Amino acid sequence: MARVVLVTGVSRYLGARVANTLQADPGIDRVIGVDSAPPRHPLGRTEFVQADLHDGSVNTVVRDSGADTVLHLSLVATPESAGGRAAMKENNVLGAMQVLAACQSSGTVRRLVVRSTAAVYGSSSCDPALYTEDQEARETPRSGFAKDAIELERHVRGLARRRPDLSIAVLRFANLMGPEVETPLTSYFGLKVVPTVMGYDPRMQFIHEDDGVEAIRRMADSDGEGVFNVAAPGAMPLSQCLRRAGRPEVPVPARGLRVLGGLARRGRLDYSPDQLRLLCYGRVLDSSKLERALDWAPSYTSQEAFDSYVTHRASSHAGLLGQMTHRVRTAVSR
Repeated sequence: MARVVLVTGVSRYLGARVANTLQADPGIDRVIGVDSAPPRHPLGRTEFVQADLHDGSVNTVVRDSGADTVLHLSLVATPESAGGRAAMKENNVLGAMQVLAACQSSGTVRRLVVRSTAAVYGSSSCDPALYTEDQEARETPRSGFAKDAIELERHVRGLARRRPDLSIAVLRFANLMGPEVETPLTSYFGLKVVPTVMGYDPRMQFIHEDDGVEAIRRMADSDGEGVFNVAAPGAMPLSQCLRRAGRPEVPVPARGLRVLGGLARRGRLDYSPDQLRLLCYGRVLDSSKLERALDWAPSYTSQEAFDSYVTHRASSHAGLLGQMTHRVRTAVSR
């Protein structure tokens, strides 16, 4: 395992989880966390460095750290969480370019793992039953998160050509799901009444947050190179997800869903054109290449990952209800 690991995106949940997991590895001397914002989650022994990823300061951090492994995990999924679409693109594309340039000029970096997303495959009625890494989107995403990820991967391929001595892996994640992670999709499933696209019932695939962290940890210690899908076995129809979550659905035309998305931006919901296509056609990945490379398989199926989210949400609601009941009883007894 690498002796010094640098992790970007540690102000967010996934980056913080990965950094904390790496600390427990006796083969790692130092874990350095880098982000432009202060961490929102405990980082333990991780050495945090606040640096803007979109300027030259990240090059200084990589150089001075002596890191031999870089995990670039700072991909942002929604404009709201980044402070707007311009800031989101600056982080996802310009920030990635700076990190890659720092790796290119470094004399110590030997391993680079980059978080990407399955959104690069898009969603359409012509999609294959399972997407493998060598297949391309039938309809190329042209906006938002997916477009940023496509540009990110293009820059990674450029780095691989310029520095063939670097060992580089790109991880295309299915939707993260679990008790703690917060994403546009978990916010969507948390609505009291969930709008769906009329006439469609797409297949939904997830990866449990614990398995996502473990995949990154193992890939950091692996010599696997290229692109890898990261997804749990199986898939669920959206209608089944809503039944298991106890959420009523309201089918609306696609145009109506876009209007709802405009009204729901403060709730971190995403009804971008790409997300609308996902809610129509779904997307399922084949992750066998990852399993062969790591000699490992996810512990949770897609259904089990979703159930862990539902169970936690139900217990949290019950806990909140209990606290409110206790407060009422206390007030009445006075």
